[in-house]
Amino acid sequence: MSQPESTSQATLPTWVEPSLFKGMLRGIERECLRMQADGLIAQTDHPQALGSALTHPHITTDYSEALLEFITPPQTSIQKALNYLMDIHTVVHRHLPENEHLWPMSMPCMLDEDEENIRLAEYGSSNIGRFKTLYRRGLGVRYGRRMQTIAGVHYNLSFPDSVFSALQQQESDDLFKNMSLQDYRSHRYLGLIRNFIRLTPLVMFLLGASPTVQPCFMHGREHHMLPLTRGTLYVPYSTALRMGNFGYQNSAQKQLGIHYNNLQDYLSGLQQAVKTPYLAFSRLGLDDAQGEPLQINDHVLQIENEYYSLVRPKQVPQSGETPSQALANRGIGYIELRAVDINPYSPIGIDENTAGFLETLATYCLLQDSPALLEPEMAEIEKNQAEVVNRGRAENAVILVDGQRIPIETWAQGYLDAMQPMSQLLNKTYNNSIYSNAMRVMQQRIHEVNDSLSAMVVGDTRDAGGMWQLGYSLLQDHEELFGQYPLTEETERYFDELAQSSLQQQQALEQEQTMSFSDYLAAYR
Repeated sequence: MSQPESTSQATLPTWVEPSLFKGMLRGIERECLRMQADGLIAQTDHPQALGSALTHPHITTDYSEALLEFITPPQTSIQKALNYLMDIHTVVHRHLPENEHLWPMSMPCMLDEDEENIRLAEYGSSNIGRFKTLYRRGLGVRYGRRMQTIAGVHYNLSFPDSVFSALQQQESDDLFKNMSLQDYRSHRYLGLIRNFIRLTPLVMFLLGASPTVQPCFMHGREHHMLPLTRGTLYVPYSTALRMGNFGYQNSAQKQLGIHYNNLQDYLSGLQQAVKTPYLAFSRLGLDDAQGEPLQINDHVLQIENEYYSLVRPKQVPQSGETPSQALANRGIGYIELRAVDINPYSPIGIDENTAGFLETLATYCLLQDSPALLEPEMAEIEKNQAEVVNRGRAENAVILVDGQRIPIETWAQGYLDAMQPMSQLLNKTYNNSIYSNAMRVMQQRIHEVNDSLSAMVVGDTRDAGGMWQLGYSLLQDHEELFGQYPLTEETERYFDELAQSSLQQQQALEQEQTMSFSDYLAAYR
C-alpha cells in the first residue's frame, strides 16, 4: 500500500529514545482579519502603534491591509509557543483602533460587493515594500481579492539533528548511509512531507473549522451551498471549506507537476514555474490603463511563495537569498504545516490539542517509510481531500486507498492507533501529557463526529442565528481574556521598542533608496 502503514508498524523501533527529540523547535503563524464594529472588513491603515508591517518580526500583514499575521519565534515547547502567541494577541488588542475587533474565523467577516474595498497590504514607499504590494495586486487580479481575506494557521516544526543522525545509522542502503547530514536531513523531511500530504484528509477532518461562509464572500460566484441561517451559507457535512474550491486556489498550478520526491526536482519545478509565462495571466496585462503595474510578471508564479501547498519545506533565507536558494544552499531546515484552520473557540486560533496532534502526526510521518508520491496516488489524495472538505462528516464518507473505499472513521482510527506510541514518546520527552491528551481529543472527534470543530461551528452558528452573530459572540469572549491577561513590564517594553525600531528600519530603507521602482521592477522582470 502506498500510504504510510497505519496498523502494522504501531510500535516504535527499540532504538528510538525520548531524549533524541529534546531539541524540537516549533513556531506558529496565525492570520487574523481586523473587523469594523458594523461587521465589515476594516478600512483603516495597519495601526502605527504596532510598528511597520514590512520590518516587524512578529506582527505583520498578509494579503490584505486588514489581514494581520502574528509570528512567534521558534520555541522549545508547545506551551512557550502558545504563551508567546498570547502575548502578541494581547499587545495587538491593546493597540487596535477604537471599535475594531479581531475576527475569530478562517472564512472572513462581512465584505461589501466592491472588491476594491478589500485594501491590498501596503508596506511603504521603499522598492521592496512596493514590490510586496504589487505581488498582492497580482494575486488580486489573478484570483480575486476575496481570496485575500481567508485566514489560517501555519505550524512550523523542526527536529533536532540527533534524530536524523540516529535514523541514518539505521539505514542499510549505502546511498543513504553515505549522505552528508544536510542531504540526509532533507531526504527525511521530504519523506515526512509526502506522508503528511497523504494524511491531509485526516488533518482536515479533525481540525477543519470552516464549514460556513457569509453570502457576501460568494458574490458573483456560482455555488451549490445551502442556507444554514439568514446570512449564512454552508455545505452539509463539510469540514474545511477554506481548503476546497472556494478557498485560496491557483488553477494554473495544477499543471506544474511539482513533486516532493527529491529536493532538486522540487526546486527545479518551482524555478520553472517562476519563469514560464501563462496565457491566462498574460491576457490580464502587466500594467493597467494608467501604466501602473498590475502584476510582477505574467508567469505561472509571480514569485516562489505564490506556489500554494498544504505543507512546505523551509530554510531561513540569508540576506539576498530567495527561499529556493536557501533550500539549495543549506537543505531543508524545518517544515511548515499549512492545512490548519483557525480554531474560533481559541482566543489565539490554536490550542494545545491541535499543537500536540500536529507534532505527534509529524513525528509519525517522519518515522514511517515514505515511497515516492506519483501522479496516480496524488489524484487519489486530491479526491480524498475533496471528500473530507465537502462531506467529511457524512455517515457514508469514504477514503480511497489504492482504489478501495474505506469508511472515513475506520481509516482515521487506524492512523490514530498507529500514532499512539509517538504521543507517549513525546510525553516522555517533555515530561507532560499534552500529546496523549491531544490524541484523546482527536479520538473523541472520530468516535462522535458531532464533537468535531466543524460540527460545533455548524450547531453554534444555527443557535446564534448566523455566522456573524457567532463570530461576534466569540470575539467578545476573547477580548475579555485579552483585557485580563497580565503582560509583564518587560514584554510590554519589548514590543514597544520593537514597534519603534521597525518603523525606523522602514524609514531607513526608504531614505537609502537610489533606484526608481520602475527600474527595480524592470530588473526583476
